[in-house]
Amino acid sequence: MMGLLADAPLWNGRQLAGNWDVIWYYTLQHARYTVLAVVLGFALSLPLSYLAARRPAAYPFLLTLTNVLYAIPALAMFVILSPLLGFTNDKPIVVAMTLYTLVILVRNVVEGIRAVPEPVLRAADAMGYRPLRRFAEVELPLALPGVIAGLRVATVSTVSLISVGAIIGRGGLGRMFRDGFDRRIDIELWAAFGATMVLALVLDLVVYAIGRWATPWARRERGAVL
Repeated sequence: MMGLLADAPLWNGRQLAGNWDVIWYYTLQHARYTVLAVVLGFALSLPLSYLAARRPAAYPFLLTLTNVLYAIPALAMFVILSPLLGFTNDKPIVVAMTLYTLVILVRNVVEGIRAVPEPVLRAADAMGYRPLRRFAEVELPLALPGVIAGLRVATVSTVSLISVGAIIGRGGLGRMFRDGFDRRIDIELWAAFGATMVLALVLDLVVYAIGRWATPWARRERGAVL
């Protein structure tokens, strides 16, 4: 990992030309952190949401816990995680961003499940579906529109938050922000800003496209209404 950091390209000069490799390098790094954090956050939110759906009394506690985690400043989160996970790898920033996604994903998954019509649940029970199978094959698929909406918000939010990782030498495009500020290179700051906005838009569109592909019935319903 130290070798990778040493090989990271450095912005050269005060112009955009000749620095596209720097932008591309940190954009890919930023995208990798984002995808890892959102995927891990979604995977972790599923069992938590299942617990909340089956044990409604646990839901307020889970919401409070995720809100408290989100309220921890990123710098403090890195200080807590780095001694446990290491100072010279990507684990602290990925774990921190994963924990931050839970405040959005758990709420959206649970609320999406709660929106499933009661007659559908009774029909699934009558067909012999056990709780876990009903959750995986009935409730979660029907909750997908709300889940996808949560994933979109979590993705864009994570793209924004990752830049803070520049404090610990990570952060993808955040390192360009820090380098541009330290060296007073305005064009590097603007390039990092533009790349962050484009990355957020592209990833949001990717999640949206996945959502449309995964919910063909929603498209048919909208077409029928029109």
